[in-house]
Amino acid sequence: MTERVEAIDQRQTYEQGKTIFDRSVSGRRGIELPALDVPQSELPPSELLRDELSLPQIDQLTVVRHYHNLSGENFGVDTGTYPLGSCTMKYSPKIDDEIVSSSEFTEAHPARPELAQGNLQIFFELQGYLSQITGMDATSCTPMAGAQGELTGILLIKKYHQTNGQSSRTKVLIPDSAHGTNPATAAMAGYEVVVVETDSDGNTDLSDLQVKADEKTAAMMITYPSTLGLFDPNIERIIDIVHKAGGQVYGDGANMNALLGRVRPGDLGFDALHLNLHKTFSIPHGGGGPGAATISVKAHLAPFLPAPIVEKEEEAYKLVTPKDSIGRVGKWYGNAANLVRAYLYIRSLGEEGLKAVADSAVLNANYLFARLKAYYEYKYPIRSTVAHEVVLKGTRQKRHSGVRTLDIAKRLIDYGFHPPTIYFPLTVEEALMIEPTESETKEGLDAFIEAMIQIAKEAEENPELLKTAPHFTPVGRLDEAEAARRPDLKWKPLEP
Repeated sequence: MTERVEAIDQRQTYEQGKTIFDRSVSGRRGIELPALDVPQSELPPSELLRDELSLPQIDQLTVVRHYHNLSGENFGVDTGTYPLGSCTMKYSPKIDDEIVSSSEFTEAHPARPELAQGNLQIFFELQGYLSQITGMDATSCTPMAGAQGELTGILLIKKYHQTNGQSSRTKVLIPDSAHGTNPATAAMAGYEVVVVETDSDGNTDLSDLQVKADEKTAAMMITYPSTLGLFDPNIERIIDIVHKAGGQVYGDGANMNALLGRVRPGDLGFDALHLNLHKTFSIPHGGGGPGAATISVKAHLAPFLPAPIVEKEEEAYKLVTPKDSIGRVGKWYGNAANLVRAYLYIRSLGEEGLKAVADSAVLNANYLFARLKAYYEYKYPIRSTVAHEVVLKGTRQKRHSGVRTLDIAKRLIDYGFHPPTIYFPLTVEEALMIEPTESETKEGLDAFIEAMIQIAKEAEENPELLKTAPHFTPVGRLDEAEAARRPDLKWKPLEP
């Protein structure tokens, strides 16, 4: 057995660091091209040709093995626990991908709505489902991602104020714990960003809000539950303060997983809300895409929704532009394949299934919190429950042994887990933002918890182990500042 393990180790050492160029063997080919049966084209001008980069000469089997091995070095929800806070990295049902890949969806063309009535019916029904789930009156599915959904919502609020002769409203209120896209969105829309402080319990400071909500307030952007993983008990009071000042209340729906089927933001008083379909509604995401979002609004904002939306006339569905639309925010009807995935997810779960999503997500987060709070500090007074995620702190480890949250995250990789979000929200020192989602089993949660407990013990007994982690990955600890400032993106031959 020992000899076999050593042989495997040697094989892994041989493979690590090798690129497709390093496997090149002169004269070896992976394909034989047929004889040229068309006129040969001229090469580009000589100044555009490169002599220093010769293409590798590789057989097909080596290419397949190389890329298959690379794929095994990726981490995803299908690989293991992925508790990335505020990202809701839940399991994506494979049946949804199979259905979306059928020709009825992949070959439909939006320029021929008369041939895509089934697709338009799905989008029409999805608009209705999302309006019902959020407690709003109308929905547009055209935004291509969450941040674009935010911008869409603020732009239609801006046009609403302009239409009502309220262009003097020039500022947007944003909690200090908000997602970074919130202030970026407000600034891109031409608004002044005014930060609202958090109180000692981790909720919005009502006295600070009362001072800052005035006749110049266009809107307040609120994430509910908050990025601190808390259900603010004053949410209706917050909304009432903003409304009395004449502002609109925009909901960042990134954390809708905690409310699904249980709480409708529209019933709380929100005027507009975007949903990250690639979070709450299980669309695969990561690596920059594919994203999809929707924007749901109350009736007074519906005329300003981006175009197009789907309406039904008699027995036909068609794409229409709302009366005072802000225009298009993407091509056609958004990321159509992902909209179908969200539709399938909603239809397959049904009303009770959607409620179970929120119930399990909140239960899982509170289970983690209950078992880890003895090992990691927490910024705010411990109340009865947290929401769908919990924000712990690595301050005890840093204070006792100099171990940072970054070191804890790197060490988690050695245990086979994707690290949680770290150093966010910015208001929490050495933050560890953990979101288990409803997908994880108790056994999976227990394994993650035991790893976190073991790492807390290691931080006390052998802090250097954490400071040099990870130890079992193809690439070890990087100098992150150097990697950002002087990235090494060019292939170089391996040393002999």
